[in-house]
Amino acid sequence: MGFAYTLLATAVALIFVAGLAAMVDSALTTVSPARSAELAEQRRRGAAALVRITGDLPKHLNLLILLRVACEATAIALVAVVAFRAWDAFWLAIGLTAAVMTVVSFVVIGVGPRTLGRQHAYPIALASAGPVYLLGTALGPLARLLILVGNAVTPGRGFREGPFATSQIEIREMVDAAEASGTVDHDERDMIESVFALGETVAREVMVPRTAMVWVSAELTAEEAKQVALRSGFSRIPVVGEDLDDVRGVAYLKDLARLDDAAQPVAEVMRSVSFVPDSKPVDDLLREMQTARTHIAMVVDEYGGTAGLVTIEDILEEIVGEITDEYDDELPPVAWLDDRSARVTARLAVDDLAELFGVDPPEVDVDTVAGLLAHELGKVPLAGDRAVLAGLELTAEGTVGRRNRIETVRVSRLPEADDTAGSDAAPTNDERHSINV
Repeated sequence: MGFAYTLLATAVALIFVAGLAAMVDSALTTVSPARSAELAEQRRRGAAALVRITGDLPKHLNLLILLRVACEATAIALVAVVAFRAWDAFWLAIGLTAAVMTVVSFVVIGVGPRTLGRQHAYPIALASAGPVYLLGTALGPLARLLILVGNAVTPGRGFREGPFATSQIEIREMVDAAEASGTVDHDERDMIESVFALGETVAREVMVPRTAMVWVSAELTAEEAKQVALRSGFSRIPVVGEDLDDVRGVAYLKDLARLDDAAQPVAEVMRSVSFVPDSKPVDDLLREMQTARTHIAMVVDEYGGTAGLVTIEDILEEIVGEITDEYDDELPPVAWLDDRSARVTARLAVDDLAELFGVDPPEVDVDTVAGLLAHELGKVPLAGDRAVLAGLELTAEGTVGRRNRIETVRVSRLPEADDTAGSDAAPTNDERHSINV
């Protein structure tokens, strides 16, 4: 009888260890790496080991699952031995062992410890981080070996880190379930999906393209560069040499505003700029920009030419959506100012503009009024830029959004006398711009 009590006591101890393993497993899957790093900065006990664990979470989760399964299986075997010694009826011993251990496994190992692990995730994770990390170092190779064996005998392609680690697909399914239950609203779900998509997005998908860049020549003075910055609404503007493929740096508006000598060349006050390939993943780029504390980087294509530029705000927009100014309002497509002029949205179709004023615009490969104005100017239009075409004068007006796109264009019909007799004396579109952008 004493031997049976010893076996039962051992089984109880193993069940307790299995419950601890389940509780720690639940706690570690709940904690976040960012919060763990914050606790490590506060020098909380166990936080350093917790940071190392969260950095390689699947390895330690596999170990905890292996420990729980081993303890649980051994406990069941010990209880079965006691049952067989107590009752001669074979099926009775099997039935009692199965019934008792099913309840114990579900309640004592499954529900109870896992609930505690989620309720007190950080205290439990901090308290257990040290022993778990040591066990991971000692028994990690055994867990990896068993995963390799399991992948070898399982049809199809296995998982290198084992099937126990939470995959991105499982997290997305949990988010969908949370939205269906009302725990997460639709906007929050879209934001979470955007975070996942960030790792699959490359720089060329979020950059401001080369044709939409606002830049200044390295030959300009600091005062001229400051005026371009003020007109465009950008606080950081690339400085180029011979052409757009020769980006030499970035001019910061705050640096230009502090200068006492306004005639100083902008090339002497510009800052260095980093270059990234257009195929670089956006999540890696965001981390690098945060580490380097830079807000802008030039994007180059496979041939080394300038493809565009990317800012931290461009990357954030992939998560939270378009960032607009608090004064941005929805404007009507056309607002007549008088019988000869109207204010139209920059996105108004060129065909609609031609129909409004009864003119034949030049046949160019553009679709909107903003595109037509940019084609005539030969550059990105800024507020105040003007162009004359087909008897109409187009004037770019206020900007909208973080990228300061032209919001509206004022269109005025020119008198017929200006179109005939005064055409030679009228200044050209290029002459209206003293600063090249």
